[in-house]
Amino acid sequence: MPNTGCMHTDWSLYTDLYQLTMAQGYLGAGKRDERAAFTMYFRDYPFEGGYAIACGMSQLADILEEYTFTDSDLDYLRGLEAPAGGRLFSEEFLDYLGKMELDLDIDAVPEGTVVFPHEPILRVTGPIMHCQMIETTLLNVVAFQTLIATKSARVCQAAGSAPVAEFGLRRAQGLGGAWASRAAYVGGCASTSNLLAGKLFDIPVSGTHAHSWVMSFPDELTAFRSYVEQFPGNATLLVDTYDVEQGVANAITVAREMRARGEGLAGVRIDSGDLSWLAKQARSMLDDAGFPDVKIVLSNDLDEHTISSIRAEGTPVDAWGVGTKLATAYEQPTLGGVYKLSAIQDAKTGKWVDKLKISESLSKLTTPGVLDVRRYYNEEGTIAGDMVFDIEAGVDEHEVIVDPLDSLRRKDLSGKQFKTLFKPLCRKGKVVLDDADRSARKARERCFAGLVELDETQLRMLNPHTYPVGLERGLHERRQALVAQLRKIDD
Repeated sequence: MPNTGCMHTDWSLYTDLYQLTMAQGYLGAGKRDERAAFTMYFRDYPFEGGYAIACGMSQLADILEEYTFTDSDLDYLRGLEAPAGGRLFSEEFLDYLGKMELDLDIDAVPEGTVVFPHEPILRVTGPIMHCQMIETTLLNVVAFQTLIATKSARVCQAAGSAPVAEFGLRRAQGLGGAWASRAAYVGGCASTSNLLAGKLFDIPVSGTHAHSWVMSFPDELTAFRSYVEQFPGNATLLVDTYDVEQGVANAITVAREMRARGEGLAGVRIDSGDLSWLAKQARSMLDDAGFPDVKIVLSNDLDEHTISSIRAEGTPVDAWGVGTKLATAYEQPTLGGVYKLSAIQDAKTGKWVDKLKISESLSKLTTPGVLDVRRYYNEEGTIAGDMVFDIEAGVDEHEVIVDPLDSLRRKDLSGKQFKTLFKPLCRKGKVVLDDADRSARKARERCFAGLVELDETQLRMLNPHTYPVGLERGLHERRQALVAQLRKIDD
């Protein structure tokens, strides 16, 4: 197994209390062996964009391989008291947990896949107790990393051909920063400052120096000279500690000295002020001094919108450093992922029975069945529409999708080439992902390929075109009938 970086081994308790109280309830109600199907999806486009990038399946695989209740875990649970007094968990249930081995089949879209709201990105089938116990953990890792990978894809799209370095670890939420760095790489970042992520996930690392380096010397020029002596083959100088114009002038002095020694200054970085104005000034100074190859790197609370604005002004930028607003998903802290029961298997017949949650809000109406997704393609290679279908019922010959939020919106996908998105992640509790499907580099390549398949209108930062995702027509009709049945509505 590759070293994918599982940094925590007590995963069984990385969940909400009510997952285990429900599990004990299922055991007591005779549902120990009842098999269920759950689906994970999200309801709204993150960052008001036109797509999302699936991520987090690699960490989920790591967790499943480590999933067990230790004696220490059981002792902790044994000591929990119910609000009305007495032990919260029964000895029968704790004994079950101590001997339990997960018996789950999990299917998911591969990491790096472009995905959309209201379509499954992961399906879990198995004993309902087991499905329930991994819900919180699954949502935590997949929803968070999907959010960060999506933000990264948007930032890198705004940056164009210039590489983006992620360096948000110091602002990230705790140890999640390592996985944020991986997700940022999957979404398109060229490198990370995070050494642990670099080691664990085989991600390129990059970095320069901080203002404290300059401030620790008597003057800026001395600091620059000392730095390039230490790193003659990797010297990008931070020029805004005191004054950017003087900082660039000092960098030019050092660049001349390096040239005389047969070396070369890699670049200058600006981390404050009017970045567009200062970058143009720096480029002019460097070019006039005979250093057109010295690169300009910009950083300082950047996101896709500020990068787009700077580029729109024709600012010469060779690389970008993005930290806080990427690693923390600054303006949208959660994807809003959900995990819903969609079917129960009849123990006698083996057939799956539809389950549905009805809400006063149409967007929260769930979809029944054991679900998967077909992706259809136009002749020119762009994606034409995604169909959510029940693998037990299949797809009818008409291949029409119905918008889950507006039954009047339909699209005929018949005759188009398609592929099914889900791939096995786990079978009977054993992870079956191969190395390629757990590789951050392969996921990044998949992300690039998926974005190329989008129409340019779906890539717009402002008011992107909505990609068609719908229910297979027969599944839509089943859902409507089930809603009527549960609400006791007569035709």
